[in-house]
Amino acid sequence: MAIAMAAVVLILTYPNLPSLEILTDYRPKIPLRVYTSEGHLIGEFGEERRAIVRIQDVPEVMKQAILAAEDERFYQHSGVDAQGVVRAMLSNLLGGGKRQGASTITQQVAKNFFLSSEKTYTRKLYEALLSFKIENNLSKDQIFELYINQIFLGQRAYGFGAAAQIYFGKPLKELNIAEAAMLAGLPKAPSAFNPVVNPKRASLRQQYVLRRMHELGFIDARQHEAALKQALVVKRETNEYAVHAEFVAEMARQMAAERFPEDVYTRGLRIYTTILKNDQEAAYSSLRRGVLDYDRRHGYRGAEAYVEMTDIKSEQDEALDELLQDFHDSEDLHPALVLQADAKQIRAYRRGGEIVTISGDGLKFAARMIDDKAPPNKRLRRGAVIRVQTDEKNNWRITQMPEVEAAFLSADPQNGAIRSLVGGFDFNRNKFNHATQAWRQPGSSFKPFIYSGALEKGFTPASIIRDEPISFPASVTGSQAWEPKNYDGKYEGPMRMRTALAKSKNMVSIRLLQASGVNFIQDYITRFGFDAEKHPPYLTMALGAGSVTPWQMVTAYAVFANSGYLIQPYVVRDIQDEKGQVLAAAQPVTAGDDTLRAIDPRNAYVMDSMLRDVTIYGTAARASATLKRRDLAGKTGTTNEHVDAWFCGYQRTVVGCSWIGFDQPRNMGNGETGGTAALPTWIGYMARALKDVPESFMPQPDGLVALEIAASGKGPAKEIFYKENVPTEVEPEAPQDQNAKPFD
Repeated sequence: MAIAMAAVVLILTYPNLPSLEILTDYRPKIPLRVYTSEGHLIGEFGEERRAIVRIQDVPEVMKQAILAAEDERFYQHSGVDAQGVVRAMLSNLLGGGKRQGASTITQQVAKNFFLSSEKTYTRKLYEALLSFKIENNLSKDQIFELYINQIFLGQRAYGFGAAAQIYFGKPLKELNIAEAAMLAGLPKAPSAFNPVVNPKRASLRQQYVLRRMHELGFIDARQHEAALKQALVVKRETNEYAVHAEFVAEMARQMAAERFPEDVYTRGLRIYTTILKNDQEAAYSSLRRGVLDYDRRHGYRGAEAYVEMTDIKSEQDEALDELLQDFHDSEDLHPALVLQADAKQIRAYRRGGEIVTISGDGLKFAARMIDDKAPPNKRLRRGAVIRVQTDEKNNWRITQMPEVEAAFLSADPQNGAIRSLVGGFDFNRNKFNHATQAWRQPGSSFKPFIYSGALEKGFTPASIIRDEPISFPASVTGSQAWEPKNYDGKYEGPMRMRTALAKSKNMVSIRLLQASGVNFIQDYITRFGFDAEKHPPYLTMALGAGSVTPWQMVTAYAVFANSGYLIQPYVVRDIQDEKGQVLAAAQPVTAGDDTLRAIDPRNAYVMDSMLRDVTIYGTAARASATLKRRDLAGKTGTTNEHVDAWFCGYQRTVVGCSWIGFDQPRNMGNGETGGTAALPTWIGYMARALKDVPESFMPQPDGLVALEIAASGKGPAKEIFYKENVPTEVEPEAPQDQNAKPFD
């Protein structure tokens, strides 16, 4: 009777089962992916993170681990495992509820594609009938492939291909036995067995899968034992991509979303940027090192936060992880919870169960905050949240999250392709892109554009300008009296324009602007890509009192680097569909195209000559000394009250800009100039970007004349002039203090 009733149900229900077209024409939601120019993944956007793999590309160890964990008789049953059904029925009867045993892989495919997750007998019946239909229409390998690519495995990972990358940072084909067993244990309960958030439970589940693999003969005793002992390195909050380029990935995402708003996160778009992996790594590491060095110069500020630990029973209490759940890693700056602290030693808990001990040199940075006399709201005591990192000898030391921000970007000055871009210290903490969005005063890094304009007004590098105090009454400024000063408050008298730029003399810059005409210069700077309205026609423009972005500064300095052409920086090379068909591509116009001519090539050559002196004996002399090359050019910049620090510069093949400052503008501290705070990041980047790049100097264009002049200071004994501006005689400079250090 029961068999007859089942047959009737089957006859009535089977024709009404859904079509399997969704399986036979499988089109999963493929996220938007962003790559470097060389093809390294740097970003992925979409609700479902996937990496589709074909069954023939799934390693045998992964297949075996899945079968051992989920459905050992998959290749024998017809969609529903009768033995499993009997076990489930007994469990339900004895347990008195609707608990069910593990479904087969085919049943899980039916559930994931067609059914809800509710646990009712009706849904279970439909699941079984659908499983029979699937088995009758698809091969076992087709079903297995669907399962491998569709199953949810935590961390927004759908499919084992994505999970391998997310949890272990490697493709599926490179997994070992221990790693495969860990992933195979996830389908049963992706949250409970997630190795990132529940490492202990995940380990127990992995051990079960390994035992089943051994019992089923998939691995031998030696392999089983080795896999149990193998320490797994699970990716936690460190970067899951080839390189840190989060700001670039976000720029690419925004561009794609504007162009393809309908299905940008599901159609499998691929965006290839202009970013170079080596350059991006250099920019990222150099910026973070520069920011952390600045931060350490200004001392330890105390505990990041405090948490209540009254109910904590032991140092291995799982509740400790919960107390740290709102504090995330920032690369190598790890949050830790102080368990015990005294003047000699601090013991702290790191997420995942690790106890770290900090002593000796590791305590020096925070020593004053361990003392009992330290402010109560800053003192390091039990319950304090701190940051720790390892030093060169792998010993733990106390550090802190910096408050200051920074930006760096570099580009090819010939075509505008962005080679690297870092918009801030930590994208996850602050997503504001300082490289493209931060309007800041450029300070003295703006002076080259004043000097360039002055050349067009007949000035020459040998022109003598007075480095002497100057004042302007309210009737001239239009507001209030103004008495600008040099950075160091010292004045050196008459000096050549070349020397003044190298030493960043404010008085000379103001006099050049005044002589050239503020309205002329305001218009002239637009040739470099600046917005005239951001630079009001006042004499304060000479000191960089307007507003620029680092992106603009790279654009502007590229004009000097490429002999006078205004190129347009771009960061997206092309956008492709999932099959590799190009949907949109950048079409850059390169330097040399007459339509891009911004300034006289002679102007660019002379400015390049003067800007190279800045890096040889001027405010950025550290650049040439450190990198041991003389083809570097650039200018430091420091704004009033040390609010912003800059260095923008180039070698003929690459132009880069470094900025550092606080989001809410405030004094960064005495001595924190462009040469101190910003230049080190630029040098660190160029050390890698210019490795194995030979020295290269700009060819001299026609229309220039070289003339011997009286040597003075550290400047050249030969000077360059426009042929129409060759002086009949060159005035001498005032005697220079050879021991005086240039300031900015």
